[in-house]
Amino acid sequence: MTEPPATEPAGQRLPPLSPSEVQGENAHATGAPRWNAPCGTVLGRHDGPVDRATGIRYARAERYGVPTPLPPATTVIRATDPAPACPQPPMPFLDDIVGSNIGDLPQDEDCLRVSVTVPAGTAPEAGLPVMVWIHGGSYAAGGGDAPFYDPAALVREQRVVVVSVTYRLGLLGFLGDGKDIPANLGLLDMIAALRWTRENIAAFGGDPANVTAFGQSAGGDAVAHLMIADGARRLFRRAIIQSAPFGLLPGRAKMNALMAATSAPLARDAPLSEVRAMQQRVAKAAVRFGLKGQMPFGLQYGHAPLPPESELDARWREAAGRVEVLVGNTVREAALFTARIPPLLRRMHSPRGGARVDRFLVAPFTRRIYGEGAARFARRHAHAGGTGARYEFSWGVGRNPVAGAHISELPLLFPGHGVWERTPLVDGHTWAEVLEDGARLRRVWAEFARGHGAHGDARAGLRVCDLHDPAGRAD
Repeated sequence: MTEPPATEPAGQRLPPLSPSEVQGENAHATGAPRWNAPCGTVLGRHDGPVDRATGIRYARAERYGVPTPLPPATTVIRATDPAPACPQPPMPFLDDIVGSNIGDLPQDEDCLRVSVTVPAGTAPEAGLPVMVWIHGGSYAAGGGDAPFYDPAALVREQRVVVVSVTYRLGLLGFLGDGKDIPANLGLLDMIAALRWTRENIAAFGGDPANVTAFGQSAGGDAVAHLMIADGARRLFRRAIIQSAPFGLLPGRAKMNALMAATSAPLARDAPLSEVRAMQQRVAKAAVRFGLKGQMPFGLQYGHAPLPPESELDARWREAAGRVEVLVGNTVREAALFTARIPPLLRRMHSPRGGARVDRFLVAPFTRRIYGEGAARFARRHAHAGGTGARYEFSWGVGRNPVAGAHISELPLLFPGHGVWERTPLVDGHTWAEVLEDGARLRRVWAEFARGHGAHGDARAGLRVCDLHDPAGRAD
């Protein structure tokens, strides 16, 4: 674990507030909102049309240890600072697009935190739908409170409660060999966060019986696997699986073994600078495994809480009856990666060259890594009696080289405080168009979370078909 910072960390427990400082159930009239939850009394902050409680610890874990729940706090939990991100090295392919994957977030191993965002003034008895966000980043980067994942617009417009989860990444969360160091620690963190949500979210005005887990990229992959993870049963009713890299999942055992062997010389109490350096060394060692090596860290089958790889199909079929799914991908996922290669990017700017890059690179890699796996997941779920829908996202295609690329739905879901305007993902659109079209996409996601199914929206670039529609008709 890192040394305690000199300043107050997010989620630190402080002495109780006096009645003159905070009054009432959520103190909306007097300033800081306050919630009386099973975890303790939580002090948050107003942020315009939403109230936030940020950086709340949902569990504790020593380095390479499993997460353990916390007892109820005996003093007020001050939840006014963002959750720190798990320590991580830079991720160039994301930083090139968005500037910085985690913005100015601090990094700390004490990162097992959730942040709750609710419509301002929400009463505890409101019973709003709950959406638990699992961020992406190849299981090696990102943070639940990164500015690119600000849920304020979704919460404000759709009157839902969003819980943003921060979990362990990379070497600290996804490289254990299952012997000396447990595997899948980051996934165990997510299960602990979902349990915290079930136990506490009613105090914030959320309905613990109506929880949707949603995530993008590695986050979408995690959501799919939470459906079959031991200990996660019935912690959520619906799943939105966005751009999960299903094509990179099978047959990773040899790569995992090599990575574990490469990291073996690292001392368990090594300083974070050495952990980050080793993480980069391990990632380089995985490059020899081709496409799989492009996402070296990830889930390991046959280690808690996941079944052996041979049992995956059966476990997902068994889960189909209890979890409704919305699963899909963008139509040009791979364009995010081809655009990082200068000769290809130059070609992508011309109609003829762009068409060739799309035909020979973007389309086949999009199908192989994302599309085929999403379609297979949808078919299996339907055949097993599950309900839900399959989607494709194509907003902005034809307007710029990375339109419809991996992460291109995120500016619409999480417009935040202007962080996406500086990225090429929205080139060719005014910010007013991004906000207007994004409102339509946010409505689709929230309606699904409410239990009303999913429907397509051409303005939002969203094509949707019911899992049981053999014609695959778009709404």
